[in-house]
Amino acid sequence: MQSRKTSLIESFTQTFVGILVSFIIQLIIYPFLDIKVSVQQNIFITFVFTIASIIRGYLIRRYFNNYGKG
Repeated sequence: MQSRKTSLIESFTQTFVGILVSFIIQLIIYPFLDIKVSVQQNIFITFVFTIASIIRGYLIRRYFNNYGKG
C-alpha cells in the first residue's frame, strides 16, 4: 500500500509523462496527416486532453470505489 505522498508523486509523474508523450506524438502525427497546428495550438490541445484524462480517471476511480466491490 502506498503512502499518500507516494500516491501524489506517482499521480503527478503519470500526468507529466502523459503530457510529454502526447505532445511529442502530436508533433509527429499532425504533419504526417497534413494538419497545420502551431506549437501554441499543440500545447492547448495537449492541455485539453490532459484535463479530460484527469477527469475521466477520477470518475472511473470513484465509480469503482463505490460500485466495483462486487
